[in-house]
Amino acid sequence: MSSLVKLEEAVGINFQNKDLLKQALTHRSYLNEHPEFKFGQNERLEFLGDAVLEIIVTEYLFVNFPNTPEGDLTNWRASLVNAKMLYQVANNLGVENYLLLSKGEAKDKNTKARQYILANSIEAIIGAIYLDQGIETAKGFIVKNIISQLDAILKNQTYLDPKSKFQELAQEKEGITPIYKTIREEGPDHEKLFTVGLYLGEELISEGDGLSKQEAQVKAAEMGLEKKGW
Repeated sequence: MSSLVKLEEAVGINFQNKDLLKQALTHRSYLNEHPEFKFGQNERLEFLGDAVLEIIVTEYLFVNFPNTPEGDLTNWRASLVNAKMLYQVANNLGVENYLLLSKGEAKDKNTKARQYILANSIEAIIGAIYLDQGIETAKGFIVKNIISQLDAILKNQTYLDPKSKFQELAQEKEGITPIYKTIREEGPDHEKLFTVGLYLGEELISEGDGLSKQEAQVKAAEMGLEKKGW
């Protein structure tokens, strides 16, 4: 049994066009070393899958929580579609075993960049499912693997935005509005790693890393909450 068939079993879908699944697993770095590869990389599928994921999660929340304010629904949706959640889904499905990466990228395991690649691959797989079998099959995959995490998110209140929470508590307890400053930027443009500092006045409270400034700020806020015991 081929590895592609094993992944289809994990995903729970038998693709009519296997090439779509192969493309969903192909990182741009792989094409640098294999220019003859005919399927292309996965960024266009990722673009499509991101939109499919967003509309299906949005519709689910809108229909099933008719009395919930828009602001709460937005936070819940963000918790379901963010890179951390999609990385967990990729881990659960064992997607890393099937990624097509350059030799250099393949060696870079257990890094934030790899987590980001895996999260993006889930969006690309969703895009591939949508093209291959339509919106209802894509919805089934999303409900089973992503929306199923909603109960735990609500129970543990992990949907609360760390930045908002830190700001409210900093203003309440210390009368100061926190600010974020970029400390350094590392890596190539398409996979840059940002380190951001969280400050109360001149005091550096915590630092956070991320593949975007926003992600780094959220990590810094999470660390700040922990450090302050808030």
